[in-house]
Amino acid sequence: MRIDKWLWAARFYKTRAQAQTAIEGGHVRLNGERVKPAKELNRGDRLDLAIGGLGWSIAVVALSERRGPAAQARLLYEESEANRAARTAKLEANKLMREPEASRRGRPEKKDRRQLNRLRGW
Repeated sequence: MRIDKWLWAARFYKTRAQAQTAIEGGHVRLNGERVKPAKELNRGDRLDLAIGGLGWSIAVVALSERRGPAAQARLLYEESEANRAARTAKLEANKLMREPEASRRGRPEKKDRRQLNRLRGW
């Protein structure tokens, strides 16, 4: 089975095109090596994924040509407890340390401009 199809069926990516782009960008490694989207995937293979700043290290348990419900997709792979704990710790740290610019949207509003003017001494 093609690796891009499996990543789509296992719900790591919403579309096969996104899966292909991630593979070509080097965000997906099969048994420690970069691969192409058409690479054949087998049971027992090890995948390392980088999705949204989070690392996944999974073992392929089953193959599926069809994209099913999320509960069924979780049965296609197995993740180690150490990897799951590291990923959840990183998510918790991201919740505590928000980016200061995350709350800003678009251009400064009137209040923002007044604060900037005060800082500049105008």
